[in-house]
Amino acid sequence: MVGKKKHRVSIALFFIIFFAVVTGVSLGFALARTRNLKNNEHFTDFNPALPTRILDIRGELITEFSSEEKREIITLDHLPKHMINALLSREDQTFYEHGGYNIKAILRAVFGKLTGRSLGGGSTITQQLAGTLYLDRSDISLTRKFKELWWALQLERRYSKDEILELYLNKMYFGGGTYGVNAASRFYFGHSATEITPAEAAILVIQLSNPAFYNPFEHPNRAMDRQQNVLDQMVSLGYLDQKAAELSFDDYWATFDFTRTASSAWLTREDKARWFSEYVRRQLETMMYGTMDIYSGGYTVHTTLDLRHQAAADTVMKNALNLANRRFRNSSSTRFAQGDQWAQITELMALTFNLPPLAVSAERLHIKTQSHYRTVLNPIVDMMSLMCGITNLKMETNKSNANAQLAAAKTTVEGALISIENETGYITALVGGSKFDQSNQIIRATQAQVQPGSTFKPLYYSAAIDSRKFTAGSMINDTPIVFFNESGVPYTPLNFRGEWKGTVLLWEALSHSMNVPSLRILDGIGFDAAINRAATLLGYKDKDEIRKVFPRVYSLGLGVISVSPLQMARAFSTFGNQGKEVTPIAIRSVEDRNGKTILDPERELRLEQKRKGSALQIISPQNAFVMTSLLRNTISSGTLGWASGYERKFSFTDDKGRKFTIPAGGKTGTTQNWADAWTVGFTPYYTSALWFGFDRRGLSLGLDNTGATLAGPAWGDYMHEIHKGLPYRDFVRPQNGLVQATVCKKSGLLPTEHCTDGKTTLDYLEGTQPTSYCTYHERHDDLKRVSIDRLQQESYSVGQRPITVDRSSLLVDPDVYTDPEPRVRRSPSFFRGRSDSSSTKTDDSNEETEDGDYDQETDTNDIERSGSDSFNDTEDHTEPTFNPLLD
Repeated sequence: MVGKKKHRVSIALFFIIFFAVVTGVSLGFALARTRNLKNNEHFTDFNPALPTRILDIRGELITEFSSEEKREIITLDHLPKHMINALLSREDQTFYEHGGYNIKAILRAVFGKLTGRSLGGGSTITQQLAGTLYLDRSDISLTRKFKELWWALQLERRYSKDEILELYLNKMYFGGGTYGVNAASRFYFGHSATEITPAEAAILVIQLSNPAFYNPFEHPNRAMDRQQNVLDQMVSLGYLDQKAAELSFDDYWATFDFTRTASSAWLTREDKARWFSEYVRRQLETMMYGTMDIYSGGYTVHTTLDLRHQAAADTVMKNALNLANRRFRNSSSTRFAQGDQWAQITELMALTFNLPPLAVSAERLHIKTQSHYRTVLNPIVDMMSLMCGITNLKMETNKSNANAQLAAAKTTVEGALISIENETGYITALVGGSKFDQSNQIIRATQAQVQPGSTFKPLYYSAAIDSRKFTAGSMINDTPIVFFNESGVPYTPLNFRGEWKGTVLLWEALSHSMNVPSLRILDGIGFDAAINRAATLLGYKDKDEIRKVFPRVYSLGLGVISVSPLQMARAFSTFGNQGKEVTPIAIRSVEDRNGKTILDPERELRLEQKRKGSALQIISPQNAFVMTSLLRNTISSGTLGWASGYERKFSFTDDKGRKFTIPAGGKTGTTQNWADAWTVGFTPYYTSALWFGFDRRGLSLGLDNTGATLAGPAWGDYMHEIHKGLPYRDFVRPQNGLVQATVCKKSGLLPTEHCTDGKTTLDYLEGTQPTSYCTYHERHDDLKRVSIDRLQQESYSVGQRPITVDRSSLLVDPDVYTDPEPRVRRSPSFFRGRSDSSSTKTDDSNEETEDGDYDQETDTNDIERSGSDSFNDTEDHTEPTFNPLLD
């Protein structure tokens, strides 16, 4: 018996000791976790998730990057009293009275669950905060509720009521990817929480229970009812008088934007340069991948952007895109109206001859009906759905209209602008498209691969100057010619409207964007020289990539490669940077939240450039200066003349009232079928590239939207704005290796008293300048008299019909035609009458635009058709007869 008693005592002692140990360990663990509350909860004592700040070149804030936990900490004393009162009225009216839990509220919630009625939640503000900090609130279980209660008691033990309330207002989720009342206020109302009105406070607090269900942008009527309920509670509790509540309510809905959608906080954040910010964000993700979180690390990113430049770019591009789309719609409407007339005829033929494919009226009616619904009926349906409280109807109409709007967006003219500083490569402004939103995030300034058209020509003109076979004063024939590609396929380029200038100088061929003389230059230097120089200027280094990008066909000379606006800006900036390589850069440095520099891309770039040494000089300073001189003629008398106001947009007045003109050069380009419109130009300070076109291939901008009439004026306006306040600066002329000579405008040789066409001053590489005097005009006068006498004596006919000779069309060039009896090249206007139409027939389907560029979808093999390819140059116009509606 005694042994049994001892055994029982031993067992009892064991369980007592075991229970004591377990209890002690549990309490110790709980107390240990409680002891760390200060470090875990008090947001002033730990590193919260802070956004990354993006600054411009002068230290101004562009925007902030954050994750979906968009959080902006604000102290309780900075919040309006009605914000706190709205929260207490809605979530916890006895907050300052209980010790972390409310028995009455808990019983009410339990009864509601048992009866299936919505009687409100049972959690206090403290419990909600505890659940957010330590638990998964999506877990609906008694276990989670008990844990939540325990943590609430610890919070109440550790913090004052105001501290708990402040932590709650900075931690809780308010919808739209925002955490904390301050971030939520900016998302929903566009201002800080310090400016919240009573009605706005009510909108915020109803988001706490179900932000998707009570979102005012998706469910305005539902949010309105619950908002009114909160305001009524505030009035009944004495927090607000009735008149103030009604006034705040009415004011909120009177200014509410019913057209806004519930997009995320990322897309609705304040951002002064949205396209540039996205470009920087993508670069940061690459730089910091796997090591740092750019959305919560609180970094400071110093960039190259100049917000003054960006503001000018945004304004200019917005106006230009509006103009381009208006012209496009007008052009399309005209074509559609003309189509209606033909549709009636084809409909009649379809009925008469039983040809169903010709019955197009139904399809055209469908297009018209869709357009009428989008522009007229849908806004009315939306408004009626709001007035009548039929939110489902609003959602359905928006959904049904979304696809139609998406299709319409494909026919929207897009555009891009990028501006870089020549000396540093700083990207000072960037516009990637019409509007940055959820469906439009392609940064066309850096990502678009489109044909550059005639803006490509200066790249191989540079190689021509270095070959010393050509100079600015070289005489080149602008006459019909057939080239044979390496495959043996003939290629026949044409100029705009089939016009020919006869003999022109190289500088004139470039400034007026003449196709045939340009291809003669390409033929003269060869594909290797042209491709190597173009690849160097555009930044291509890999040989395999160069072979893929640059086809060895003559249409290469008219820009049938694919490049981005950034690449074109980089190429032209080399001319403005004395031939030194320009590497575009957007991020200068990155600092952590403590101000320590952790990334320094600019320093790395400068060190790399220093290591390159002389290799940084990718073209000679002399070549760069000659090319700059050639491209300045485009501004003074060429295709950019009208767009730049003939240098007036570059004229300024300094502080002392002295007027000066900053020199500028550039080139326009328009591709096949007017699909793309370009202008790339530079000054001693900056280079800017502008492009306009469509994301969808195969569409035409229309005859009014060309490089000279759309991109050119926009480029001029932008460059004018960013050069305001800058002192005069000229392009640096090398001290040696160049010769400047005044030559005859017609022959390019040293002028004599017989040179009646005028003189011009050109720059030459030393040793390539002309040394002989012009004899063109003396010989021309003699030969012209001989030619006219012969024509008066001879009889000409075409197809058995006599013709009339237009003497003004007789173009005799003794330096080109050297037969003993000079040949006469007849221009298209030579024949006043034609009986043999086949001899003068033009294939309109082969007409090209300004620079004769091919459509992007055209395969190289398809391009080289048997001699039937014809090209027009809509930039080939001379002033003062230039028509601004034509390029």
